[in-house]
Amino acid sequence: MILHHLSAITVAYVIDLLVGDPPNWPHPVRWIGSLISALEKRLNHGAFRKMKGVIMLAIVLITVCLLVSSFVYLAYKINTFIGIFIEGVLLAATIAQKSLKEAAVEVYNPLRKADLPAAREKLSYIVGRDTEALDESEISRAAIETVAENTSDGVTAPLFWALIGGAPLAFIYRAANTCDSMVGNFSERYKEFGWASAKWDDIMNWLPSRLTGIVMLVGNRPNMISYKRAWSILFRDAQKHPSPNSGWGEAAVAAILGIQLGGINYYKGIISNRAKMGEALFPIGSCHILQANRILARTVLLFIMLLWLGGVLVAWLVP
Repeated sequence: MILHHLSAITVAYVIDLLVGDPPNWPHPVRWIGSLISALEKRLNHGAFRKMKGVIMLAIVLITVCLLVSSFVYLAYKINTFIGIFIEGVLLAATIAQKSLKEAAVEVYNPLRKADLPAAREKLSYIVGRDTEALDESEISRAAIETVAENTSDGVTAPLFWALIGGAPLAFIYRAANTCDSMVGNFSERYKEFGWASAKWDDIMNWLPSRLTGIVMLVGNRPNMISYKRAWSILFRDAQKHPSPNSGWGEAAVAAILGIQLGGINYYKGIISNRAKMGEALFPIGSCHILQANRILARTVLLFIMLLWLGGVLVAWLVP
């Protein structure tokens, strides 16, 4: 079965490269978001909000797992090749390499023309921080950090779980990630209700984020520094991020590009001083956005190759 998952992963990778996420197409993650929103409105009030958040998360994950498992099972019952293709199509909905790269390029293009207002507007679509007063360097930093963090969240993590459990487990990951995105913050409304979603997302991202940071450095030659120094930066700085997982991608990209990420951000006017990652060998510029995209592409391709290597080895060792 693991070879079927690997084949479906490859199908998903090709579909995402060619098609991505057309905005007008129906998307399962939007349906998951609608379910989360409906449950949140019904449950997030009164006492025992933390327990209600656990119930919400369980309902979402179980519902998604049952639906996707049933669909994949029926597809494989018809024919193995049909099953692989259908599973691949489903997996393509859990990854977003093409969309992530395009979103970064949407920020880069107005920067290249020195159109800061347009760049700030495009950036505001993909980040939560305030963008109105950012200069070119800060706009570029935000775009690079988004690509770095979401290499794992949006691509390699769902592929990792797909190797282990196919489309059902990849969708469980995507559902957990969506729960965290919608309710897993520390605002007054969600600090108790979203506790379970935030913790479960951290658990599911723990290993994939670290593997992704390592694969980034394996597959991308650092600028101006040795691999030894780049590894030192990765393991030194990844732990500084307030998220237990997001720092791995950011620290790896910073080490590879020879730039420094992190620093002061504003969220609805409230200052957030993030730990700095990497060393400022170069000033951050718009060109680094395209370099971050290239790191993303090479990392995902190498990650899939390593999944194939590991999956074939497991299939060979385990009859």
